[in-house]
Amino acid sequence: MKKFVLAALVVGLSSSTAFAATQVQWWHAMGGELGKKVDEIVAGYNASQDEYEVVASYKGGYADTMNSAIAAFRAGQQPAIVQVYEVGTGTMMAAKGAIYPVYQLMSDTGEDFDPSAFLPAVVGYYTDTDGNMLSMPFNSSTPILYYNKDVFEKAGLDPNTPPKTWAEMEDFSRKIVDSGAADCGFTTGWVSWIQTENLSAWHNVPLGTEENGFGGLDARLTMNGPVQAKHWGNLKKWADDGLYKYAGPVGGDDAQPLFYAQTCAMMMNSSASRAGVMANAKDFSVGFGMLPYYDDVDGAPQNSIIGGATLWVLQGQKDDAVYKGVADFFSYLSSPEVQADWHQFSGYLPITTAAYELGQEQGYYEANPGADVGIKEITLNPPTANSKGLRFGNYVQIRNIIDDEFEALLNNQKDAQGALDSVVSRGNELLIEFQASN
Repeated sequence: MKKFVLAALVVGLSSSTAFAATQVQWWHAMGGELGKKVDEIVAGYNASQDEYEVVASYKGGYADTMNSAIAAFRAGQQPAIVQVYEVGTGTMMAAKGAIYPVYQLMSDTGEDFDPSAFLPAVVGYYTDTDGNMLSMPFNSSTPILYYNKDVFEKAGLDPNTPPKTWAEMEDFSRKIVDSGAADCGFTTGWVSWIQTENLSAWHNVPLGTEENGFGGLDARLTMNGPVQAKHWGNLKKWADDGLYKYAGPVGGDDAQPLFYAQTCAMMMNSSASRAGVMANAKDFSVGFGMLPYYDDVDGAPQNSIIGGATLWVLQGQKDDAVYKGVADFFSYLSSPEVQADWHQFSGYLPITTAAYELGQEQGYYEANPGADVGIKEITLNPPTANSKGLRFGNYVQIRNIIDDEFEALLNNQKDAQGALDSVVSRGNELLIEFQASN
């Protein structure tokens, strides 16, 4: 770790040699404190050697960054590296002439590279059906359960025992509400990501055909199966009973305020929300647990899937040395020291086994209980065709459809099966369009 810290401190000393360095442009979507940390990582890398200079540029949110890179590529002014969120993977893969697959880049540049060093559930999302890594994981997260230990005690529940199953989730929530310990049992961010996509992976049931889109552009959605319909029906029933509060579409921006205000005793949200939760939950003790599961579904729990983003390399750089710089930077970025530091600062998952083991050696997880829940979830079992992720084109729009139909369910316009049937039919129209255009 020391050499990376020292490298960052002496960044100014290398500025005199910067004129001779090959520039590597990296466009990213990390704002605020995360953006400052990205700048720190880049400064450390630039100071560690004098052949390459990575220039990191914040381009707005994920959608803005991706759209900027596409426009720049069309104009022949693309960066070497662009950060793209996980639901953009299908779109990036389809742009075959635009991307330089990471496995090929590392081989072409002679960089030492071992895909097996990465956590399987992380790297599996970004590999092709032959197991080749297409992009470099950077900030990966998975949903976990946060709960209010103080409310649990008030409701007569064991503050050190989170619910494991959905039956316990309902039971605990009812005790919490009936006792007056809190106004609602639980809320959730991302009905699409957490309560549909991860629910499916956690129970080892498919979201679509062709291995959830990994197998080809002719994949179609099938997320209207019995497990998904049962769960959406339960969410509707629990919402009607006051046990669950809907936090809104596109991420559920109201989930965290509901939890911070102690309105809801439990919240399912990203593992990367941990730092924010600890900073805002000043008036109560926070506990952490894995996602609940239905114990009557064979094979559950399986493993959760990731969110976050990955780094794609774009073709068309005029100087081949740029690609050697990208490969060298990726090796630095995935080193145990850098990854452990990034993980511990941000709450994102460590992308390699070595980074996780380094955190264990440093005593980080002992000092920060719950910080490894997400890692335990994604490594619980080896990923299956149903639980390694999803790769559908036009998926950003499909997530909006999921939100639309879930709200139709809550507003009594459709039942759970009807809402999910609409998700599938409307979503498949977009998949057909995507297939036709690619």
